[in-house]
Amino acid sequence: MLTTNPRPELLADHTGKPKPMHHIALSYEEARLGMAFHEAGHAVLALAYGMRVTTSEVIAWTTESGGWAVTGNTAYRADNTPAWRFAAQAAAGEIAQVGYLMAYGLWTPDRAAACDASHDREQAIDVLAEFGFRLGRDHVPAGGKSWAMVQGMARRKVGHLWREIRTVALAMNERTVLTGDEIAELTGLVNPLIEEAAS
Repeated sequence: MLTTNPRPELLADHTGKPKPMHHIALSYEEARLGMAFHEAGHAVLALAYGMRVTTSEVIAWTTESGGWAVTGNTAYRADNTPAWRFAAQAAAGEIAQVGYLMAYGLWTPDRAAACDASHDREQAIDVLAEFGFRLGRDHVPAGGKSWAMVQGMARRKVGHLWREIRTVALAMNERTVLTGDEIAELTGLVNPLIEEAAS
């Protein structure tokens, strides 16, 4: 565990604002493993959908008050990824984390609510909007999809890939950081090479 806060950019959303922090009534070990499932959900779906994953990690640190905090980060490139697959990958973290609570007998309504990853939803909304796709928070916009529809897509894919997500989460919890190639090796999925654009 880090003894100081991680770099500010790891605690910020895609707009640079601090990610919301939620209290979850779990032990440090349980919360850390839950975050590993969250990041594994992002990473495994990213690979399954043809994105290149650089790293996926759990970040834990001691707070100024003497407690602890935990977050995570998955770095990837989503060049040419279909819009709704990108959105489903964004939804997969929260779904995998709630799945962890259920699978390990830790689920309660409050703990599930504390898995909220609205920053992932907001990033998906903003990224899709840049490409002309409409993703609604609580409704189905004309010609688009709702976040609930995207969560349904992600839930199905997380269910199909649960064994791979669990394998990656357990390895990430043990090692803290996994490269995309390590995740591919653990799961049998491909971490595609993406050529850099010529400058």
